[in-house]
Amino acid sequence: MTNGVKLIKSGFSLIDRKWSGIYKGGGYLIVGPRKSGRTLLSLKFAIETLKQAERCLFFTTMRPKDLMIQAASLNFDLQKYMNSNSIIVVRVSPPNDVYDAYDPDQYMIDYINDIITVSNQYEPDRLIFDELTPYIGFKRLDLLEDVFTNMLETIENKNITSFFVVGEPATEKSKTVVSILSDNVTGTIYLEKSDKKKDDKYNSGTVVLSPNVGHTEGQFTSEYWIEPQKGIVIEGEVEEESAEESQHEEAETLKTDETPPPEVSELVNIYNIDDFRLILNNQIALYQTTGQRLNLLSFKLDQIAQVKGLLSIGQLKKIISLSIQKRDKLCMIGEKVVVLLVRSSKESMNKMLSKIKANLPSYTVDDLGSSMNYISIADLEINDSIDNSEKLIDPIINDQKNLDYKSLDEIVL
Repeated sequence: MTNGVKLIKSGFSLIDRKWSGIYKGGGYLIVGPRKSGRTLLSLKFAIETLKQAERCLFFTTMRPKDLMIQAASLNFDLQKYMNSNSIIVVRVSPPNDVYDAYDPDQYMIDYINDIITVSNQYEPDRLIFDELTPYIGFKRLDLLEDVFTNMLETIENKNITSFFVVGEPATEKSKTVVSILSDNVTGTIYLEKSDKKKDDKYNSGTVVLSPNVGHTEGQFTSEYWIEPQKGIVIEGEVEEESAEESQHEEAETLKTDETPPPEVSELVNIYNIDDFRLILNNQIALYQTTGQRLNLLSFKLDQIAQVKGLLSIGQLKKIISLSIQKRDKLCMIGEKVVVLLVRSSKESMNKMLSKIKANLPSYTVDDLGSSMNYISIADLEINDSIDNSEKLIDPIINDQKNLDYKSLDEIVL
């Protein structure tokens, strides 16, 4: 290929035979019903990343153990490659409270933009999102297209090859949604599951490759079925190497990392200061036009708590990140944990503080009380005199003396 655009192996034999692979930096959509093999196909794409000694970022709505079981059905030790940082698994929490949101579309935008944030953090070669369906239920479909294409262009500019899994559309609106996504990706892979037994094979169906950009070879269709240890298999597929030999060859080519084995990441809204300022400015503008409330909370931990071994600033950040809602944002400013509460209310703030107290590590009641005494909070609330993020953030950065920090133990819920 020319101009830096090249074809690479996908890991799925139909694509690699008929299309000669996928475009490096391209975006692909996988569409199919439940139990059609979508996750198994996603794992095949991930395995191919490893064979190329590259890094894969794998978003999933599944429990980590369930994903590992799926991988084991391909004779693939997912934990092994998570430990080497070759596959980064990020579990995405479902948007359960989206219908209670002031602006549901803005709520969804935050989810889509988090894909960019996390990919910036890990800098993968291949990105897989299994599955995107819960996060594309926009009311305004023009907004969905804008946000999705912006996200695609951002990660494509980093030469990241991406795969997005969505469910089979059942309604007219969902068909329109899938059509919008399909029109903006490089190609779409449709899995059409069959309920009938075919040639002594269950879990069979038809796979359709449908190009949108490039792939001038055209559209291709093939029968497929799910086979133990191999996953999705197509008609006429050449016998693969034994799984044991494949894993041995992959292990020889993988990049290694001396960092400790990672845990499964959670998709939480932790931002650097520059991105945090931009988000805060947007929320201030929203307040000015709609009156939507926001609060900025600054958490400080007394160093004595760390000296006594009661709590570290890293532990406090983790506790707070587990206690905030999906729409809220978190940023580290020096040794302070700063939280932007979006659509804040006394009820939502009390709920968050209650979770923080419940999540604090303790061995005795006295220990818990001691931890609370060393955590202090300053609450900065939006008002009509605030027109930019500096007026809220600068007092925290400069640790101005007029900030009213109160002990967590003193705050009455």
